[in-house]
Amino acid sequence: MTPPMAKKMGIFKFLDKPVDFNKKLKGRPVLGSHKTWRGIVLGIAVGVSIAYFQSWIYKFPLIREISFLNYRKENVLLLGFLLSGGAVFGDLCFAFLKRRLQLKPGAKFLPFDQTNYVIGAALFFSLTGLFEIDILVWPTLFILSFFLHIIINRVGYNLKFHQAKW
Repeated sequence: MTPPMAKKMGIFKFLDKPVDFNKKLKGRPVLGSHKTWRGIVLGIAVGVSIAYFQSWIYKFPLIREISFLNYRKENVLLLGFLLSGGAVFGDLCFAFLKRRLQLKPGAKFLPFDQTNYVIGAALFFSLTGLFEIDILVWPTLFILSFFLHIIINRVGYNLKFHQAKW
């Protein structure tokens, strides 16, 4: 929800420029004007900030018990960058695919609209080999993200932060 919220609040307007510079590929937008540098920068910045927050709350025993990672041993900056950068990358890849399929921004593209973030994050996270995480975490996150994304987008839609219900 970071990019739509930032747009609604009117912050970082100088970054509100399309990532694809409004270029076209075979007559269709490469990504679309709604994929902006503001979304990339703020998406990654918020992701890194959340990783730092998670490392801070890791000091509490309950959080340590349910955590997938040992934040005391991990490079939190790298972890946050890989997960949020991967999530942004996944979103951009599927936006590219949607434009090739002639789907408009906001059009349903189940289940990828809800899970492209997890696919990208898993790719970035796993390819480095720097962090150890149980392989079953990814399918769990994939399934949970599908449902949570729909719920959160409905909330964002009702609050007028987001244009699509899904």
